[in-house]
Amino acid sequence: MSYVVPADFVKKMIDAGEAKIFMSTRDTLIRAFMAGAILALAAAFAITINVQTGQPLAGAVLFPVGFCLLYLLGFDLLTGVFMLAPLPVWDGRPGATWKLVFRNWGLVFVGNFAGAFTVALMMSTIFTFAFTNEPNNVGQAIGTIGEGRTVGYAEHGAAGMLTLFLRGVLCNWMVSTGVVAAMMSTSVTGKVIGMWMPIMLFFYMAFEHSIVNMFLFPSGLLLGGDFSVADYFIWNEIPTVLGNLVGGVTFVGLTLYATHARTGKKREPRMLDHGDTNLAPAE
Repeated sequence: MSYVVPADFVKKMIDAGEAKIFMSTRDTLIRAFMAGAILALAAAFAITINVQTGQPLAGAVLFPVGFCLLYLLGFDLLTGVFMLAPLPVWDGRPGATWKLVFRNWGLVFVGNFAGAFTVALMMSTIFTFAFTNEPNNVGQAIGTIGEGRTVGYAEHGAAGMLTLFLRGVLCNWMVSTGVVAAMMSTSVTGKVIGMWMPIMLFFYMAFEHSIVNMFLFPSGLLLGGDFSVADYFIWNEIPTVLGNLVGGVTFVGLTLYATHARTGKKREPRMLDHGDTNLAPAE
């Protein structure tokens, strides 16, 4: 589990961001689709565990399996590229522009949504025996989540919107830390351990992850949740995306870049004046 020092893994972060903004549209969409689908399956897995065991911690402990798999397979989540894509622009890499960053973000959003929605359709079909029965207990739980985390926020007005936004910020602070943690090791074991901890934290704390929500809320609508498409976008997805953007960019990408890639000027050692008795060492 060889440890990679911060100065070196931050360079890997910049290189990764550069590779993503120059990636072809085809590859970007495929990788984003698969990332959204795998994370959606992990969310369904974790909720099933929670419902069947009654122990939310068990679901949180096992949910990171999806994140680890999609990362090791080289797929892309919007939360991760929020943090990585701006780095080559800040670093002045040749050809890196904000236009390419926004293009990458847009394509990954579309791909993630398509992958998560595909799994939402599949799992909703399973939960209802192809919509011929009422949803099973897991399906009912997903519908309840959709209501509580849309109209539940709306009931509190501006305070609910601020709470939702901050949960999005905290979520991607942790998720982007998981992306970085995978770069701290050169072994698969080390990468998995590094990723596991912050992902488990965000899931158990019920922070808002835009791609997980791309599965939960369409599923909730398909399974009879008492909220609307407008509720989903206004009172969850849009504020969550903005919170995820702020959390990933400011608390992970920019801070690590500022202190490990563009470090401040070091202070010079102070030369003691022989006449300065206050600073002279005691005998």
